[in-house]
Amino acid sequence: MTDAALRLVSDAPNAEDAQQAGSPEPAGGQAPPPELGEVPKGWPDSGPAWLRDFLAMAVPAIVLPAVTFLLVLAAWSMVQASLVPELPTVQETWAKAVEVFSDPFYVYGPNDMGVAWQVMYSLARVLSGFALAVLVGLPAGFLIGTSRVFETAWMPLIQILRPVSPLAWLPIGLLLFKSVDPSAVFVIFITSIWPIILNTAVGVRAVPSDYTNVARVLNFNRSEMVRKIYIPATMPYILTGMQLSLGTAWMVIVAAEMLTGGIGIGFYIWDEWNNLSVPSIIVAIGIIGVVGIVLEALMKLVQRRFDYGNA
Repeated sequence: MTDAALRLVSDAPNAEDAQQAGSPEPAGGQAPPPELGEVPKGWPDSGPAWLRDFLAMAVPAIVLPAVTFLLVLAAWSMVQASLVPELPTVQETWAKAVEVFSDPFYVYGPNDMGVAWQVMYSLARVLSGFALAVLVGLPAGFLIGTSRVFETAWMPLIQILRPVSPLAWLPIGLLLFKSVDPSAVFVIFITSIWPIILNTAVGVRAVPSDYTNVARVLNFNRSEMVRKIYIPATMPYILTGMQLSLGTAWMVIVAAEMLTGGIGIGFYIWDEWNNLSVPSIIVAIGIIGVVGIVLEALMKLVQRRFDYGNA
């Protein structure tokens, strides 16, 4: 080999040098797109690192829902303009929302109150029925989960009653209590108790046998077994059942109040329909959705607090 060839070979970069120099960009001169949460190429690198990380995560989380919301508004406007002219426009609904929230606590009479009072009356009924469902459902779930005899006796009846429509219970409630509020609470109770019972029973059956064996070695009585073994171990199941029950209760109360009348967000919707105020109905639907989100968020906070398995 000539001296010139040897010099060419020695001057050529080896593989290690090429790796240190960095790999070339993909064909076409375009870098691969960044993943969600990754700071994109060309993103401003000025400012603190926490701010850049926050923007990298927050921008997709804000932009994507905003785009979806705008698409829904555009579809709404198209349907109103071309198919259903009776449907209120986005502008009319927004104006009604401003009017509704300008004085949500007005009281003009026993059945004429602002939307905030309507929501609070509905929440009072929901929480009353939900509390009764928890008080009855938790012991029943523990009995079904720990006793095969109790499970065999009650599970067929539970499976029959569980799929019954909530509105089917309303006439029974009116017959039993002869009043609107107790009837609505009864409907909430009878329709929201089933997830609590079933999830609690499943959680009790899922308790590892090692836990119960240790409890027997320590001579725990039945009360200590429930307090120190079953309740902590089944808490995630219990809270999941309570979350499902609370969501069911909030959905049911709207239909129950539409039929019973009085004060409540369900009756508010029915009253606005009789007044042919569709924008008010759409505003009320939005309020129902927001309250449902808040209730679910509160239950998730409680779940994080008591989820011992993920602590």
